[in-house]
Amino acid sequence: MATLSSIRTSLISKRIPNTLSRTSSLISTPALRSSLSSSIPLQHNARRSIYTRSFTSTPKHADFHFDTHHFVQRLEREGLKREQAEGIMTAMAEVIDEAIRNMTSNMVTKAEQEKHQYTQQVDFAQSKSELQIMAKNDLAMIKAENERLATEVERLKQRLREETTRTQAGVRLDLNLEKGRMREESSKQELKIKEVDTRIEQEIANLKTSIQASKATTLQYLVGFVTGCSALLMAYLRFRA
Repeated sequence: MATLSSIRTSLISKRIPNTLSRTSSLISTPALRSSLSSSIPLQHNARRSIYTRSFTSTPKHADFHFDTHHFVQRLEREGLKREQAEGIMTAMAEVIDEAIRNMTSNMVTKAEQEKHQYTQQVDFAQSKSELQIMAKNDLAMIKAENERLATEVERLKQRLREETTRTQAGVRLDLNLEKGRMREESSKQELKIKEVDTRIEQEIANLKTSIQASKATTLQYLVGFVTGCSALLMAYLRFRA
């Protein structure tokens, strides 16, 4: 924000030339000259009293914003009298003071600006500190959460390994049991096959025995038949002879 001195300087540099030109044009009119002459007494004592009143109405340490002496001299060079120039100078000073007061009423001083900047810096430092603390807390929370998740993942891995080992052991046990059962079944089947083989061999032996017996019986019958036929034949031959 601009300071009071810079505002005053810019205001004076912009307004005084226009004011001087307007003042000179106004004073050059006969009506204004006559009104000024009638309003200001011509006696020396009256001039002194007017001069004293015009300057004692302002504070002792009046802060003029332009060179009043040079302004009065310029008005005198324009054709005004001393009293008129001083009256216009006083009015101009009051107008400029009022304008500057109106302009600076909504502005702050350099001390207030520095105080505001210091307050902003303190607030910024406090906000920065709070943000850093929040960031550290968030980072610590994230690290703790990561560690918790890592521990949970490791626990799940251990549990998965245990479940895998248990499942593999169960599968191996089932396979071994199945192999044992299959061996038992195979042994039973082999025993049954051996029993069947033995039975078949026995049946074959029985059949062989039966065949041999049948052969002997048939041979006996054949021998008897041949013997009978021979006897009959011999009897027939003997009968014919």
